Amino acid sequence: MNKTVTVMLPVYKKDNPAFFEESLASVLGQTYQDIKVLVGVDGPVEGKLAETLKGVEKNERVEVIYFKENRGLACVLNDLVARSRELDVEYLARMDADDKCVSDRFERQMAYLLEHPEVDVVGGKIEEIDQNGEKNGKGVQYPLTHEDCRKFFRYRDPLAHPATFFRMRYFDKAKGYRPEYRKNQDTMLWYDGFLNGCVFANLPDTVLNFRVAPDFYSRRNGWKRAKQMLSDRIKMNKALGYDLSANMFAFAMFGMTISPTWLKKFLYRIR
Repeated sequence: MNKTVTVMLPVYKKDNPAFFEESLASVLGQTYQDIKVLVGVDGPVEGKLAETLKGVEKNERVEVIYFKENRGLACVLNDLVARSRELDVEYLARMDADDKCVSDRFERQMAYLLEHPEVDVVGGKIEEIDQNGEKNGKGVQYPLTHEDCRKFFRYRDPLAHPATFFRMRYFDKAKGYRPEYRKNQDTMLWYDGFLNGCVFANLPDTVLNFRVAPDFYSRRNGWKRAKQMLSDRIKMNKALGYDLSANMFAFAMFGMTISPTWLKKFLYRIR
């Protein structure tokens, strides 16, 4: 069985080159070495980031794929899944261009999937880091079992997207990312997974250091985004048979999304 893992790592023009280098180094330095990093460049890049990408192209374990237009994360990830199919791999991992993997992340996630052949995707705990790479004391522990993940999805995403490790069959079942979603493409992927019989799990241990950018909270603003999220959540709650509390929480999240940045930051810290 081919146990090569393709690591899907999207990049776009606003990514910090230094953070990207740290992210890539944390992938290439994994204790599990049978990996192929697919860097998907979403539209034109220039300056230091372009130079950095040219440099990493020299690494035989890295394949940089350039896309002429900026189409959004979902489209890039669908293309990286398609490239993974061409490489005939069964396992795929997600990674963002500013986060850092724990050194044995892939080894532990691969071991879990081999021990649990029914599971289609496994994530794990994340810990937040600041712009200097220092931990800020906040971590997020996700539910461990499929049933608990499904219950948790009434309120929040059951997996941290950049910390996920998939079998290819997840994308066979869920039909990939919805390309029309520039935001919340991960939420819709989990929804499609639950609808189509995918099995979820998380490790109890930290697998990823998640970098919180200065604009992390301000990017989660806006009436348009809030209305779309509310509409999606109401539809998902109905389709998945969730109770009234799920809709009540959806309205609470609507209020949080349109709230001032300072209040949103406070609420995120205490949730």
